[in-house]
Amino acid sequence: MLAINCHVSTNVLSVYEVPFNRPFQSGNEQAYLSKALETGTLAGDGPATQFVQGYCKKTFGFPHFWLTPSCTQALEMAAILTNAEPGDEIIIPSYTFVSTANAFVIRGAKPVFADSLPEHPNVDPEHIASLITDKTKAIVVVHYAGMGCDMTAINQLAERHHLLVIEDAAQCTFASYKGEYLGGIGHFGAISYHETKNIHCGEGGALIVRDEAFAGRAEIIREKGTNRSAFLRGEVDKYSWVDIGSSYLPSELNAAFLQAQLESAERVTERRKKLWSRYHEELKEVEKVGVERPTVPEGADHNGHIYYLTCRDGEQRNELIRRLAEAGIQATFHYQALHDSPYYRKHHNGGQLPNAERFTDTLVRLPLYYDLLEDEVGRVCETVKEILK
Repeated sequence: MLAINCHVSTNVLSVYEVPFNRPFQSGNEQAYLSKALETGTLAGDGPATQFVQGYCKKTFGFPHFWLTPSCTQALEMAAILTNAEPGDEIIIPSYTFVSTANAFVIRGAKPVFADSLPEHPNVDPEHIASLITDKTKAIVVVHYAGMGCDMTAINQLAERHHLLVIEDAAQCTFASYKGEYLGGIGHFGAISYHETKNIHCGEGGALIVRDEAFAGRAEIIREKGTNRSAFLRGEVDKYSWVDIGSSYLPSELNAAFLQAQLESAERVTERRKKLWSRYHEELKEVEKVGVERPTVPEGADHNGHIYYLTCRDGEQRNELIRRLAEAGIQATFHYQALHDSPYYRKHHNGGQLPNAERFTDTLVRLPLYYDLLEDEVGRVCETVKEILK
């Protein structure tokens, strides 16, 4: 399997006429940042944080929702809430970003990597079922490109075996599965507001907790293991260290930036889905040369986060990226399947995960962002088709 560094520095974006990404700005960010500065409340859980958390609970129907400094830290909170510890096994997709696994590895748990579906990077529920043992504590799913995994099958598996389900919904703002917003279908969900996402605050994330039984502890973990939030509500006369935890509150400046973004979230989603559909229509003919367009899983309503192609092999993928770059168009790829990563290869049980390896070698992402022009999408499509001829 080809193992190529897929990191692209944002410092080189200016050399491309059509960059891979441009972080969205609504135009109101400066005003909300100024408002936060005027209040003098710059640490976490100020007015902007409260607004964003309230907005997301109301809009998406999430019972419990807390902003965090990153999606990675939201996943770390979920790992603590599962009581993951040495000896536990956590089933995780191999085709994902390293944060998905790291959150549990740093708790001492063992990741057991599951394969993707043959036709989609999302995890295969049948393969998950084959990996469950008496040591399994939780199942982690990743909704690739804001397209929902088969949560019906996965939740049924979890219920049958008394397992917790964590959704890595990093790419999923305004994406849903069978009418439910992603991140709020399992026991815990993690959202990303990194600048590469549809809606962002530079760096940021959120933890979603569906089950009331975990909500009180989640609040304590987020406040460094203290019951400070209860103290601020007047529920206790002083706050103390009552559990493990860490500093999982983002700055008010991040929340203020995100508040401005959320005001435009629906039109951003509509715009990105329109651009996604334009790509999908114009690139029909690439399938004649063995290149696959994305499939949308049954029940999934995506948010236009990623448009990708799956090439025949790594050589074709790398040639496509190289020649697009020569034409002034930045395309990229991810991820390296985690079971075959330098860190974990020596720990892997040797089982083959052919679908995760295929997407590692062959998937390419095309430019997609709010300010991308229709003419630029047309240019990208024509260039891709010309290269693939």
